[in-house]
Amino acid sequence: MPLLGTHANGQIDQLVPEIDVNYKTAPDVRLRFQTKETREGGDPVQAEFGPSIDFYLKPMLSLKKIARRDLDDSKHRPLVFSIGYRYLNAPNTPQVNRLEPVITAHFPMKRGFLLSDRNRADLDWKSGRLSWRYRNLFQVERRLKIRSYHPAPYASVEFFYQSEYNKWSDTAIYAGCLFPIGRHVEFNPYYEHQNNTGKSPNQQLNQLGLTLNTFF
Repeated sequence: MPLLGTHANGQIDQLVPEIDVNYKTAPDVRLRFQTKETREGGDPVQAEFGPSIDFYLKPMLSLKKIARRDLDDSKHRPLVFSIGYRYLNAPNTPQVNRLEPVITAHFPMKRGFLLSDRNRADLDWKSGRLSWRYRNLFQVERRLKIRSYHPAPYASVEFFYQSEYNKWSDTAIYAGCLFPIGRHVEFNPYYEHQNNTGKSPNQQLNQLGLTLNTFF
């Protein structure tokens, strides 16, 4: 849903909606289904959807203490292993079938801060050819207490290495806040700035995102 031209400095180029449905099938296993609109790594605007399965290590007491108010109980675990499939489609471009292996580590920090380090690969099959992208995201968040309400502001940065360009070709910076609604729903509005150096001239994007997370 483009809002403004991509060369509008300091203005919002796009609104990015997303829905994630999470369902625990066992104490250490979770199924997840995601549908969203995305524009990353210099790609055009694409619709993306598909399932993932997450495998947890045993929870860590210090992480459980920091994230005790979080609806996402994967943040209680020092390591989470995920494998996912995504189907991507955009007008006038070949369809993409993507395999997503992911390893996410969580680290407790002082003063109630939580550090996450997500390592992800995008293995894309498009028009009979395979390309890949490595993505490393660092995120810091802290759960606040406002009377009986507990939102969690966060900031993160993500680096992309793309086989198409054989270099680190994209950097994305995010700032947002997690707003829980009841026991099963969480809204995540955020701002994202992308700097893509894969193609010439460099491309910069400013995006607003809104993610609806559900946990069962």
